[in-house]
Amino acid sequence: MTTVRNSVIEFLREKGMTVMFGNPGSTELPLYRDWPEDFRYILGLQESVVLSMADGYAQASGKAAIVNLHSAAGLGHAMGSLVSAFKNQTPLIVTAGQQARSLLLAEPFLGAVDPTAMPKPYVKWACEPASAAETPQAIARAYAIAMTPPRGPVFVSIPVDDWDQPAAPVQPLNFLGAPAPGREAIAETLPRINAAQKPVMVLGPEVDRAGGWSAAIELAEKLACPVWTSPMSSRCSFPESHPQFAGFLRADETSVFETLALHDLVLVIGAPAFTYHFESPASKPLAADLLQFTNDAGIASYTKKGSIVLGDVAAAMEILLAGVESKPPFEGSARAAPEPARTGALSFEAVIDLLQALRPQNALIAEEAPSARPAIQKRLRIDTPESFFATASGGLGFACAAAVGAALAQPDKRTIALLGDGSALYTIQALWTAAKENLPVTFVIINNGGYEALIGIARRWQTPSVGTDLSGLDFVNLAEGFGMKAQRATTVGEMEKALGDAFAFQGPSLIDAIVED
Repeated sequence: MTTVRNSVIEFLREKGMTVMFGNPGSTELPLYRDWPEDFRYILGLQESVVLSMADGYAQASGKAAIVNLHSAAGLGHAMGSLVSAFKNQTPLIVTAGQQARSLLLAEPFLGAVDPTAMPKPYVKWACEPASAAETPQAIARAYAIAMTPPRGPVFVSIPVDDWDQPAAPVQPLNFLGAPAPGREAIAETLPRINAAQKPVMVLGPEVDRAGGWSAAIELAEKLACPVWTSPMSSRCSFPESHPQFAGFLRADETSVFETLALHDLVLVIGAPAFTYHFESPASKPLAADLLQFTNDAGIASYTKKGSIVLGDVAAAMEILLAGVESKPPFEGSARAAPEPARTGALSFEAVIDLLQALRPQNALIAEEAPSARPAIQKRLRIDTPESFFATASGGLGFACAAAVGAALAQPDKRTIALLGDGSALYTIQALWTAAKENLPVTFVIINNGGYEALIGIARRWQTPSVGTDLSGLDFVNLAEGFGMKAQRATTVGEMEKALGDAFAFQGPSLIDAIVED
């Protein structure tokens, strides 16, 4: 007899989803009976860690990942990371155990009340199958929805007594290619692009996710225009050492409109270019013509003017390249590298300069250091696709755990978790998983003893900051307690040595970089 468990395991195997992230409880135990030898279970010590590890794994591998949580409490712990995964457009199948069906009417201990409502609106779809026999098909449908652009997490609640019930095998659907943009729609944009005298491009994370890096470079060079990155972009979509890379748009309307006002045509490609963090209404509307290319109709709907072409942005740029006329050569040069700070006490700038100089060429970076971000954007150059991951939600807790998932997906590369001291603490338990799995991750904690980003915002708003002091933390002892090598750096020389040691070491390690305010 084929059971629900057999059918689900076979489906996951056929889709290549043989790495499961979880923190198990009693309502999940029947799933693990006769656990297959070709599957790998990655244990996280808290559910928010588990989900962000899966997020990093899915992004670095380009495949969906599966997460198994414990009933309502486990899902509740993971909700902050689920918000980030949704904003990151990461394909995840998130499952949670549910109490036995016969007990549900009486709201049992460890039961989830209205489980499909709990994760909304931060999943694309949520389901608790009406019967045990429908569970494998629900998993198959969840996979199809998660992988359909714009991708994202889905949720399935599974009663504990479903796993041993009979169920038919599931025949997986194969989605061949992403939705293509209409050639006729793109043809309508070409006269406007070719007529532009001063075009500009704004690229976002969708370009990197779609594999459009090379097409973006070719299109920018053909148009000979500056290229900006959308505010708070969670991926890098254009080489930052390229002479046409202009920088990073700020997340307020006034700044965005003032930057783009110099141009007569704005090409927004795979970017939430008009998503803001601070209220700062522009004094006048954006005069430039606006063309937006995206696979996400929701993001496109935020745009206040212009025309939108829906579909895969990499395919859209390939079609554009055939019809766009070449502009005169670009006049400009790559952004000058700042003078490195190589002696004395540590600063944000010195830490980033050393990372820029010493990191392995093919390293992956998971970043979550808000107060150091200006220095990161000014001094760190990301010049390869699919190598930089940050959170699109603004919530903390992503990068420390996501670095572990990325290293699981690409163990042949060094992964660097670049973290603030406040950010690191949200999912610090990820250090244990990195040590247990002996992963090639270097955790760099930029330690300024407080929530410096919040202090800066409070200063901008001319209001007192409270609850921002994080003094007395000892990340070296924390890391060693989780089974990991660690050292502290307080000077440029010590940091240079610590990075050299960490990159030479095959396994995981942590550097507690004490920086001046």
